[in-house]
Amino acid sequence: MPWTSSAPRVLLRQLREVMARPGVGQAKQEEIQARLDRIVRLIAANMVAEVCSIYVRLADGSFELYATEGLRKEAVHTTHMKQGEGLVGLVARSGEHVNLPDAQSHPAFSYRPETGEEIYQSFLGMPIIRGGRTIGVLTVQNAIARAYSEEEVEVLQTIAMVTAEMMSNLLESLNVATAEARRGQSQTIKGITMSDGIALGHIVLHEPRVSIAKLFAEDVNAEQVRLDAALGQLRETVDAMFSDGEIARAGEHRDVLEAYRMFAHDQGWMKRLHEAVAAGLTAEAAVERVQSNQRARTMRQSDPFWRERLHDLDDLANRLLRLLTGRSATAAGTDLPRDTILVARTMGPAELLDYDRKRVRGLVLADGGASSHVAIVAKALGIPAIGYARDVLEEVDPGDPAVLDAESGVFHVRPSLEVIRAYADKARFRARRQAQYEKLRDTPAVTKDGLRVALHVNAGLLVDLPHLTQSGADGIGLYRTELEFMVSSTFPRIAQQTDMYKKIIRGAGAKPVTFRSLDVGGDKILPYLQSIPEENPALGWRAIRIALDRPGLFRTQIRALLSASAGRELRLMLPFVTQVSEFVEARKLIDKDLAHLRRHGRPGPSKIALGAMIEVPAILWQLDEILCRVDFISVGSNDLLQFIFAADRSNNRVSGRFDVLSPPALRVLRHIVVQAEKHKVPVTLCGEMAGRPLEALALIGLGFQSISMAPASVGPVKAMILAVSAAEIQRYLLDLVDHGREDIRDRLKDFARAHDIPL
Repeated sequence: MPWTSSAPRVLLRQLREVMARPGVGQAKQEEIQARLDRIVRLIAANMVAEVCSIYVRLADGSFELYATEGLRKEAVHTTHMKQGEGLVGLVARSGEHVNLPDAQSHPAFSYRPETGEEIYQSFLGMPIIRGGRTIGVLTVQNAIARAYSEEEVEVLQTIAMVTAEMMSNLLESLNVATAEARRGQSQTIKGITMSDGIALGHIVLHEPRVSIAKLFAEDVNAEQVRLDAALGQLRETVDAMFSDGEIARAGEHRDVLEAYRMFAHDQGWMKRLHEAVAAGLTAEAAVERVQSNQRARTMRQSDPFWRERLHDLDDLANRLLRLLTGRSATAAGTDLPRDTILVARTMGPAELLDYDRKRVRGLVLADGGASSHVAIVAKALGIPAIGYARDVLEEVDPGDPAVLDAESGVFHVRPSLEVIRAYADKARFRARRQAQYEKLRDTPAVTKDGLRVALHVNAGLLVDLPHLTQSGADGIGLYRTELEFMVSSTFPRIAQQTDMYKKIIRGAGAKPVTFRSLDVGGDKILPYLQSIPEENPALGWRAIRIALDRPGLFRTQIRALLSASAGRELRLMLPFVTQVSEFVEARKLIDKDLAHLRRHGRPGPSKIALGAMIEVPAILWQLDEILCRVDFISVGSNDLLQFIFAADRSNNRVSGRFDVLSPPALRVLRHIVVQAEKHKVPVTLCGEMAGRPLEALALIGLGFQSISMAPASVGPVKAMILAVSAAEIQRYLLDLVDHGREDIRDRLKDFARAHDIPL
């Protein structure tokens, strides 16, 4: 029977009337069953189908016949299809419709005598998809053998999308574990540690999904106009990316944006959106339906290119939904639960700072690793965090209970009661252990044989300052001045910078602060500073290279630091020094500004201690030349070791291909210590390895007497130092290094166990 142009809208209106009856949220099982029965009767009548059935996905992945018109009633809640079984399983597995004129001849057909379906030949099955996941299957059948028309397929697709919205509300009341209402299904998602710790709480999406309150269009033409207007805004936003500075130049960045813009202008996508609205949906419901179907198809493709592009498609759809609904982009500023675990695809440092830090217990990112800027902020705030948690956004729902084990890089979503209890015990144990570290706060870090080790903290934000006192650290060994620039919307003027540095110095009290001059460029992009995309930014125009090429930028910061340090010692180190001439040139600029200060009778620092960061391999062959010119050096082990091993620490595929406790790494670090001792120059190591007790044990063995780390690491590292003999670990470790042992990490663990050294 051919459809008229108004028939789909009539059916959608009838379905809406079924849902509009009062008591949906509080419906009893009998009422819900009655509504599902009414839905299948309406669909069967309007599509002139002899059978219409709804199968619901259960917790184990099987499907239960939940409502039918045409099959035997006794089969309802009795007929079950195992995961992947039958034509229903085929529809669910593929995420696409199945249209068969002779269903019983198909190899996937699974005969169920209790249904009485043997008399029906034709079959049209449609996945009921919610959030990109199949939560059920909607089928129609007829006795006559025929293929359903494209128009009928399109109509059933629209009905399935609407049914998904209904089922998510109706079936939740029945406590049915569908993929949408899958509260009972635990998921374990693996990532990599960004900031250590354990968190128990409930999930909040950084970019909340837009919930669609209205599915059915009152005025189709008006909805088409709304959709066109939002699409126009979306295209303008994407096109604006290409007119921003140099971003449109050739390179990988352009390729990514070109693909993004291609999807935004895709005529096929826009056509499908308009067709969905023409079928009687609101513009928002049309976007949800088209993207949900696209997501299901893409997730089943083996081509990694298209699976990666799914993020672009999701982002575009979410942008379009926000334009249509006027919703804000992030959850910051909303009423958060007190035990919030934030989940996001990615996040900038300023975005994390927008949240109420008293309510955020943890952070999980689909992208972003341990060296990302938001990881630095998370550590500063003491927020457990993991990155590279692939597919996390597809596995979670807002409000889901969750446990974040950032020690092991594991995220438990909807965990069992046993898992919650186990981690609650673990969290209490950590709290007790932290209380033990608190007792050591005022105890100097002195080894058993009397070696004093200076323990400093890394910082970069004003919120870090209380940790200096709380941790009992000896000072700030690395203050990353660029972080305050990165969370600012405009370039801080000299007065702002001066005020900021004064607050830092006052907050540190009598303890020393070592400022690192502005280390931007590479992957540290300031939104207000024009930058040119580089093929390899880690080795590009960054840090001291920018300072010397743009001396005005550098000197503004130097003048602010000199003024803020009036009457005190200013400790300043220069990052990414590659050759001695760079240090010499920078020192001349600093001397010039110091002379300017004195010439104008303004107070300056009582002393300037100028140091260099050892993080570029080239400087290793210039240590004699640089060490006779500096007051101190700091080893930036993160960059130094990634360059030595040619392994990008932010690339999850290669970041684990080397061990910082392997002979090459330890020999390099030992060489630096020996040269510094020869020139009587103090040396500090400030990198990730300093904050891990086992690695810190190795640093003591190499001869380091000053290390800098995240505030939370001071207690565990100090407890280790108090239990070790420096001379004993040095003899043991250097013997391993000299002999090129590949199992140094395991042997150090054995040493610690044998000597009761806590790790």
